[in-house]
Amino acid sequence: MVRKERVPGGRETACYGILSSEEIILFEFRLLAGMLVLGLAVGCKAQNSLPAAPNPILERRIEVLVRNQYSLPEDVQVSIGARKPSDFKGYDTLPITLSHNSKTQVVNFLISTDSTKLIQMNTLDLTKDPADAIPIDGRPIRGNPNAKVTVVNFDDLECPYCARMHEELFPATIAHYKDLVRFVYKDDPLTDLHPWAMHAAVDANCLAALSGDVYWTYVDYLHAHGDEVPPDDPAKSFAALDRIARQEATLGKLDEAKLNACLAKQDETQVKASLKLAEDLDLDGTPAVIVNGEHVNGGAVPTNELWMAIDRALLAAGEQPPTLPAPPAQAPADKASAGQAPAASGAAASGAK
Repeated sequence: MVRKERVPGGRETACYGILSSEEIILFEFRLLAGMLVLGLAVGCKAQNSLPAAPNPILERRIEVLVRNQYSLPEDVQVSIGARKPSDFKGYDTLPITLSHNSKTQVVNFLISTDSTKLIQMNTLDLTKDPADAIPIDGRPIRGNPNAKVTVVNFDDLECPYCARMHEELFPATIAHYKDLVRFVYKDDPLTDLHPWAMHAAVDANCLAALSGDVYWTYVDYLHAHGDEVPPDDPAKSFAALDRIARQEATLGKLDEAKLNACLAKQDETQVKASLKLAEDLDLDGTPAVIVNGEHVNGGAVPTNELWMAIDRALLAAGEQPPTLPAPPAQAPADKASAGQAPAASGAAASGAK
């Protein structure tokens, strides 16, 4: 499982976790067509059928094709397993094991019985609504609780790109859609990259247990003022996070004793369950935005792309999306001065001294 931090433009940071949060990237299969075919024949002439028994030449060919197709790092070991019967006529199941340090991942391919094609397929379950894959019971909701469209954001409170995504959602997106959309955040702290993100998520959940509104003010504050949290000293970081949580609780007139007990306990159970959900959903970094089950392209998604996904969900739910705001009008150029540079004056005219 790839765990990384997305940056605008689709680029990714150099810190990865795969198969677990502490490993580097192996790979992931995400195929738009649902099926990838790798030809195993070499050259343009007809290829005789290769035997199904172990064949070092064929296994090497498979390994090279898989490495090239998925850009596997050199220190990932590829092991070709034994064929097994499959549910598809003319194809066997071929397990391929990828290993890095102590972690392994087995991916089942289909190989034609004549050993000329290798296929990797994803089975999609059409009996389940993708919108129901993410439980939101008990999570603070921002917006209309009864809205037909739900925007879920898997958020890391220390992630700078999550802060940028948060700024796009609030206030611009919620102001545009008003009561048509509701927003829910799930915890996804990337602790390999962000040492205080887990503590911040736990503190946020302590506030959520007492008040959804105060939870949101805490999230707003951290995404806008994350620089107030010392990055290199865990004790100082945690103290700053607790101070901010108490500050928001005081403003919200929450029960101080209950909050302090929760902050002291630092129960990570709820956060870890959300992390497991992120892995199960194959989310590959933060922020990760999902609109009624549709995964929006990872990272700090540009507003226009996010709004396109929301509009699709609204139309599917029988709601009319709001009209896009008109672009700001440009001031007409001054004909008298068009093409002329303004006259310099003062220090600029005589040169800086």
